[in-house]
Amino acid sequence: MKTPINKGDRVMVLDDAFCGFVTEVAGNSATVQTDEGFEMTYFVNELIKINESSILHHGTGKIDLDSRNKDVNVAKPGSKPVKSTFRGEIPPPVFDLHIEKLVKNWKRLSNYEILSTQTETAKRHLEFAMRNRIPKIILIHGVGEGVLKAELDFLLGRYENLSHREASYQKYGQGATEVIFRQPKES
Repeated sequence: MKTPINKGDRVMVLDDAFCGFVTEVAGNSATVQTDEGFEMTYFVNELIKINESSILHHGTGKIDLDSRNKDVNVAKPGSKPVKSTFRGEIPPPVFDLHIEKLVKNWKRLSNYEILSTQTETAKRHLEFAMRNRIPKIILIHGVGEGVLKAELDFLLGRYENLSHREASYQKYGQGATEVIFRQPKES
């Protein structure tokens, strides 16, 4: 049985790479303040309650965003101080479009329903990234027969303010597309 979601709970969002704290619960929806500072509303069944001692957080430290770009001096006896910096570059969110990651009973779906679910999920991630000015995302589509890749290429070609290319093979293997958003200049 799923644990109820309450105000103040730390949660993770299914199908999105976001975590945050619940600020309000109303019926079957909850408002979540993400770690990035955005306020989003989700259905309660799209949220997973996270314990701070959860295995997901075990061994991960928090980054102090105020001091991430400060220089650190390390002095060793008999040597000059070494100046090192922490770049603090946050990796882009990665969204896996494999159907088994999106739907529990995917074996009951037709090929058309599978492809529609995958492209709708990709579209939802693209719209969210544009709305929240996320500079780039990674879409994992896999190799297969290339049907989903072709659909993604068609979908991405419909947007004027983005470009896409094969994602780094070293980081993501084959079957991943990197989407880069060109932010409109504010006047």
